[in-house]
Amino acid sequence: MEGGIKLGGSYRFTGIFGDPVEHSLSPAMHNAAYAALGMERAYLPFHVTPPRLRAALHAIPALGLIGVNLTVPHKERALRMMAHLSDEARTLGAINCVVNRDGVLHGDNTDARGLEADLREAGLDLAGKVAVIIGAGGGAAAALLACIRLGASTIAISNRTVARAQRLRRRFARYAPDSTAITAHGLDRLLGSGLLSSAALVVNATSIGFTAGEFLPLEYTATPGDCLFYDLIYAREPTPFLKPGIALGRRTLDGAGMLANQGALAFALFNKVPPPLGLMRTTLMSALGRA
Repeated sequence: MEGGIKLGGSYRFTGIFGDPVEHSLSPAMHNAAYAALGMERAYLPFHVTPPRLRAALHAIPALGLIGVNLTVPHKERALRMMAHLSDEARTLGAINCVVNRDGVLHGDNTDARGLEADLREAGLDLAGKVAVIIGAGGGAAAALLACIRLGASTIAISNRTVARAQRLRRRFARYAPDSTAITAHGLDRLLGSGLLSSAALVVNATSIGFTAGEFLPLEYTATPGDCLFYDLIYAREPTPFLKPGIALGRRTLDGAGMLANQGALAFALFNKVPPPLGLMRTTLMSALGRA
């Protein structure tokens, strides 16, 4: 029994695979939606370590799971284990949703769409403007695609390993219109005013700040007064990346809105019914102490 709900034999299950997974608030969102819609379904967290990912994915059809979300560190590795991939998953080179369709696993990715929707809801106008993305992994790919769709004129990728940033730039060059320039840089460019002086958006797409600690050296004061700092990480308290921006009076957002949006998209993929997005969002914000 969980949350006073008795799970009977007629129930079917969705869930999330991650390592760690205890922190995830996806179960709260999805289970609130199931309860509101009167569906005999439940969403469960599964602690799956990297060596057991293949076995866990193979167990999905055997256990009759409807589908699962994937979080750190499985999104890129699981791509190669799918029978079918959506165009979005192929573009991003990672998946965060696995849907069981009659025993066949289909991989999809709702991260870029979730982030794009959150930035639009925040009123960000990125058309013809500059975005800076810190990191070059799966989260950075989702942020890059979202910024392309939002019409940024320049998207600068800054990463510890410049070669990895360059690979990401080359991968996405074909998806960007001629009006959008994608550039690759080292983390040293976050110091001084070069990249940041005209930035309308700065995104942290690294795992730095997932646990307590300081963020990378970054010249926050070089950014325009209306620059938005966005951290893909969500937490109860402001992340190390966002704290200096808050102190300067800059606009800041963490990934809670992105999580709610991508979670609603995943809910629709799993259950083939429209999700109660408002309820999922308020449940998440309540769990984060923001209600």
